[in-house]
This record gives sequence, structure tokens and C-alpha cells, in this order.
Amino acid sequence: MLVESLSVAALAVVLVCAVVRPFRWPEAAFAVPAAGVVILSGAIPLDAVRDEAARLGPVIGFLAGVLVLAKLCADEGLFHACGTWMARWARRRPRRLLTAVFGLASVITAALSLDATVVLLTPVVFATAARMGAPPKPHVYASAHLSNTASLLLPVSNLTNLLAFTATGLSFTRFALLMTLPWLAAIAVEYAVFRRFFAAELDEPVDGGDTAEPPEMPLFALVTVVATLAGFAVASAVGVDPAWAAAAGALVLGVRALVRGRTTPVAILRSASLPFLAFVLALGVVVRAVVDNGLGDALGHVLPDGASLPALLGTAAVAGLLANLINNLPAVLALVPLAAPSGPGAVLAVLIGVNIGPNLTYAGSLATLLWRRIAHQHEHDVDLGEFTRLGLLTTPAALTLSTLALWVSLRLLPV
Repeated sequence: MLVESLSVAALAVVLVCAVVRPFRWPEAAFAVPAAGVVILSGAIPLDAVRDEAARLGPVIGFLAGVLVLAKLCADEGLFHACGTWMARWARRRPRRLLTAVFGLASVITAALSLDATVVLLTPVVFATAARMGAPPKPHVYASAHLSNTASLLLPVSNLTNLLAFTATGLSFTRFALLMTLPWLAAIAVEYAVFRRFFAAELDEPVDGGDTAEPPEMPLFALVTVVATLAGFAVASAVGVDPAWAAAAGALVLGVRALVRGRTTPVAILRSASLPFLAFVLALGVVVRAVVDNGLGDALGHVLPDGASLPALLGTAAVAGLLANLINNLPAVLALVPLAAPSGPGAVLAVLIGVNIGPNLTYAGSLATLLWRRIAHQHEHDVDLGEFTRLGLLTTPAALTLSTLALWVSLRLLPV
């Protein structure tokens, strides 16, 4: 009983501090000591710690490569070019700008992970809206929602996907094919609701300056990203860890940036977000302690078995609810081992829940919390009531239709 209470308390401290960030310390400043406490108390044996480290090691290496790649793409001007293209294509029409943001945010989230959308694209969206003289709210909220919703497509799109990818037993390409319909369904729901919810802001006249200059697209960075995505698929097909493809893409852009004097080794190392990587590993240890000391049994009683449509809907609903209660990273760590025996369809349903579900509350995902901080840095107030109303209109519908689309995909492409 003591170790159960200690494990739960450790997880609560980690999550609360990740949300509040006392003294603006990084999440790892609280997660690493919490992991130490559960290890020293015997709440998790050393063999389980080693197993968890071995399981998360490749995921953390992959995440580091993608984070470095995204930052180097930003240094090459890829996101600035995206902003220029959005402004030019929108032609001072907020509805067209919303469409452009949806398109770019969906692609960037899928290819470079949700962190790229939150950290690198959101400031560009702010700048583009200001340049057009358009209200920023619909477009900035779209960045937040799509950083979660549009992360369904590829194993690299979200850390939750990376954590679950191995458990699916699928190849990179098979994963993408099965998640294409759910991805499209979720984005379509979001787009339809956004156009109605923000109708007043989208219909306001704008009086921004000229936005007609042609965008300058950094082709080298774009080609490197495309080649890296192809490398993910090839590596998965031949049994090589996709982390090597991420490292190769980051290496190509990194060497180019160093030779041209656009970055330094220290800056590249910093872009890997080492404290966040330590947080992921420590969180994995703490969640494993909680799961092994009672949470796993409790979730096992409520998580449906099998891959029928009702079972998939139930699994996605449980995952979405748990993500909003304890954040999506602990939720996926807790649920994937329980869903894996029911097959890849059940694991993919968990991902639908933990990726779409966090749009309901601030605390559902770390990406949303980070987006809120970026919004405040741009002096944009985020209203909790409005955010929640928008989440209530989008999340249940997107989760339901995406799960239905997954069921259809599993019928068309049996696994």
C-alpha cells in the first residue's frame, strides 16, 4: 500500500510541476528526482527500470533527431517561407488563411512532429495574421488543435506514436496507410467546426499591407525532409531503427549549417532538448511504477478487448479520458501494454484517444501547455471557457469519426 501511494504521489508531482513549471524549471528537474524516489523505495525493481530504459532508449534517440531536424529546418528559413506562402495565398482573406494554416499545420505536424507546429509554426502564424491585419485567434487555435489532431498519421508525428509504434508490430508504411483515413476524418471535423465557431472573426474585413511577394522556399531543407521521411519507411521495411534515418537527416542539415556558419555545435545540442529527453525517460519509469502497483489492473478492467467497432470506440474513449486526467504521455505508457494483446487495431485506437483527446483541456498534452505559453509570449490571452467550448465541439466528434475510419481501414487493409 505504501509503494502504491508513493508511486501515485510521484506521478502527481511530476504532472503538476510539468503544468505549472515552478521557478520556470524544466520538467526534468522534478521528474528525474521522482524517478529516483520510486526506484530507491522499491516501488519499481531495477530489472523493470532497465527494461523501461531499453524500451524508451530508441524512442528518445529518434525524438532527439527529429527535434534537431526541425530546428535546422527553421534556421534554413523553411517556416518563414511557409508564412510568406500563407500570406500570399490568403490574399487578405481570413478564411483562406485558416485553410492555409490547416494545410500547413497538418503536414508539418505529420512530417516533423507536433513540437515543430507548436514551437516553430505558431509564431509564424501570429506574424502572418498580424501582417494581414486579421484576428489571430482562429489561426492560432488551429495550430494548437492540429498539433494534436494531425499527429495521427505517421509514427514520427507524435511522441505518443513513437512510444506505441513497436507495440503495433506494423511497418512504417503500414502504420501510415492505416492511419490515413482517421487522420483525414479528424482534420475534416476540426475544419468544419472552426469555420462555424470563428465565423465572426473570419468574416472581419482586413486592411493589412502587401502580401504579394513570392515566397523563397529553401529547397535543400525541403528535399532533406522528404528524403528523411522516405528513409523512415525504408529503414522500417529492412528492420533498421528509424532513429538512424532521423539522425542522417539531422546530420546532413547540421553539417551544412556548420560549414556555412549558421549554427554551432552547442546550438545543435541545445535543439535536441536534452532536459525534455530526460523528462520522458524519468516519466516512463514513474508511470511503470504506478502501472505495476495497481493502475494496470484497474485499467485492465475497463479497457475493452478486441478490435470490433464497439471495442475500438471504447478503447479510444478510455484513452481520451485518461489523457485529460493524467496527460497523454503517461496515458499511452499505461495503456499500450494493455491494448497490445488485442492487436494493432486496439493500439491505434489508443493513439486516436491520446492524440485527439487532449484538445478537450489545457492539461491533456504537453504540446497544448507549451502552445499556451507561446500564446502568452505574443500577448494573446487564451480564454479557458472558449478553449473548452471549442474542445467540446471538436473532440468527441473527431474521436468518434476517426475511430470509425480506423475500423474501415482495418477492414480494407487487414493486419
